[in-house]
Amino acid sequence: MKFTLLSFGLVISLVLTAYTSKKPFPTAISGLTETPPGKAPKQPVLGTRSVKLIKLGGLSFKDLNQNGKLDNYEDWRLTPEERSKDLLGQMSLEEKVGFMIISTTRLKNDWSFGAPQSKDPITSDFNEEDLSASQNMFTRKPLPAPIMNAAGTTKAVTEFHLRHFILRANVSARMTAEWANKLQALCEKQRLGIPAIVASNPRNHVTNAAAIGTSVGKTAFSVWPGELGLSAMRDLKLTREFADIARQEWAAVGLRKGYMYMADLSTEPRWQRIDGTFGENADWVAKMITEVVLGFQGTTLSPTSVAMTTKHFPGGGAGKEGQDPHFEWGKQEVFPGNMFENNLIPFKAAIKAGTSAIMPYYSMPIGTEYEPIAYAYNRAVIHDLLRVKLGFNGIINSDTGPIEMMPWGAEDLSIQERYKRTLEAGVNLYSGTADPANLLETVKKGMVDMKLIDDSVLRLLEEKFKLGLFENPYVDEDAAERIVGSARFQARADLALRKSVVLLRNEAKALPLKAATKIYFETYQKRVGAEAGPGDVYATNDGKYPVTFVKTPEEADVILLWLRPSGRSLFGSDGSPLPLSLSKNGVDVNYINALTAKRPTILAINYTNPWVIDEIYTDTQKKNIKGILATFGTTTDALLDIVTGKFKPTGKMPFTTPISEAAAQQQKEDVPGYLEGDAYPLFKYNEGMNF
Repeated sequence: MKFTLLSFGLVISLVLTAYTSKKPFPTAISGLTETPPGKAPKQPVLGTRSVKLIKLGGLSFKDLNQNGKLDNYEDWRLTPEERSKDLLGQMSLEEKVGFMIISTTRLKNDWSFGAPQSKDPITSDFNEEDLSASQNMFTRKPLPAPIMNAAGTTKAVTEFHLRHFILRANVSARMTAEWANKLQALCEKQRLGIPAIVASNPRNHVTNAAAIGTSVGKTAFSVWPGELGLSAMRDLKLTREFADIARQEWAAVGLRKGYMYMADLSTEPRWQRIDGTFGENADWVAKMITEVVLGFQGTTLSPTSVAMTTKHFPGGGAGKEGQDPHFEWGKQEVFPGNMFENNLIPFKAAIKAGTSAIMPYYSMPIGTEYEPIAYAYNRAVIHDLLRVKLGFNGIINSDTGPIEMMPWGAEDLSIQERYKRTLEAGVNLYSGTADPANLLETVKKGMVDMKLIDDSVLRLLEEKFKLGLFENPYVDEDAAERIVGSARFQARADLALRKSVVLLRNEAKALPLKAATKIYFETYQKRVGAEAGPGDVYATNDGKYPVTFVKTPEEADVILLWLRPSGRSLFGSDGSPLPLSLSKNGVDVNYINALTAKRPTILAINYTNPWVIDEIYTDTQKKNIKGILATFGTTTDALLDIVTGKFKPTGKMPFTTPISEAAAQQQKEDVPGYLEGDAYPLFKYNEGMNF
């Protein structure tokens, strides 16, 4: 089926052309900005599949409710606020409540959160199976009552009136675009023609911790360093370029909302989500968050934007003993250093940059002026602090499951009482269930002021109007294939991958390695409890590098060892202590020490946490370890370019690493490593050398 007018995807292609020719990006595709006095309004691009157009004075409008006349919400000449108020007045209670739910959606044969029902390949059609669970999708613990994690797509749209969705699937650009167009076509056929908005977790990073709810991992999109690696670049201009490129890729396939990025600080080195942060320094993280928000959204939301959901307010990096509040044993966030206010600095920056939404975490604050109840329930934190004191006027989007799964401090409340408490705290959009029945019943019983519902719906509608989704929610599937992961985009990502590497030690100028050096290059990555032995050996002599790669350490002049410790996965937690020593995180220390004793060694370590390396960096071993590099999600080629001198290292550490396991266990959860004292660090925050 063809679009009525020029397709959104073609316009994206024009935007891409502007990018490649170094011309400025347009601020909007559809021209939804206010018309200057005395000038005729600019006709936006309209994309339709079923509704008819209304022609007035040479201009075209979509008859979304199919009543044959131009309603205010269909009139793109009006402001988003005016249009939202008109549409709100036409929505039923059921439509309003459904509009406040954001739920996982799936493609056909995509079994996210559930056991596969068939071996058939994923397609761009809808998954019409409901997915209900009697256990927490994250912790696998029994729930008091089953919940619907995902609804069949048609049912979600037509019966539940859902228009906010989270896509977890990792498929091709074309398949994503095809599916997104089918979803929008289904929404267009409904009573008011309200389009959908589709969100995702990050899709552009090298990560060892891809999991539902955190990061999709490597995809068809351009591949950049992990978030810590972006921070390590110390290049705000390239960070903005990353976000701008990712924005184009996301918009090209129909993803218009990001469940990202984390403004949390990595002050607690044991926390299993540190690799999703930008590090421990609040002022620097604030600068990173600013560039990311502006790169994805622009200075204001427009039809070229991807709306950001900055998380996890007011900062989730100070969990007691590093435990995470997805679990009951990690529900407490503590502030022994009295640095609660420090956590707010990056969020203030996100608000100033215009982030469209903010997501509170599950934690409950302990030892502060605030009530010890999960942040989604905490009116003093969400309303008084975030809304009033910090002046945030956007959407407050709950994390997944604070009602049914992680209601810390509110366990004794009924489900409907939990909805009441969170609504009154300030939540506008709920994640964790696909079924709005309990929220609807809460409202029907008169448990909450209807103004809270209307206020939430208005905020959500305004976001959609600003994004231009009511004019054209469709994408060009051919253009999506051309744009996503393009060679030009990946070239910029490749630069970032190299700039993210940090040189920490270089004894006797061992690096860069001289031409004709014989190198034994081993990448060592094993799961906790795996059998001892070597990792993967790189022995590809294809002429790319002026050195020779050999198959055994005995043949080598130098050993290049890339350690990639594998900590316990977030959703594999059991409440036991979280050590940072290598031997407790998938590294056979005896094997490594025997290997590095054989030849002079260049040691590279991939940091998803601030690992303690004293088991392999002893006084004896230091004599043979001639160089140390830190990586944060990069590629083999990027590392080899640094080691062989094709690219000079410029990166800086985004956090401090503890000198010992004892230091890691004794530090204060809310205090950044650079403030823990002179006896704490091995490698310091912002440390980094060059050749």
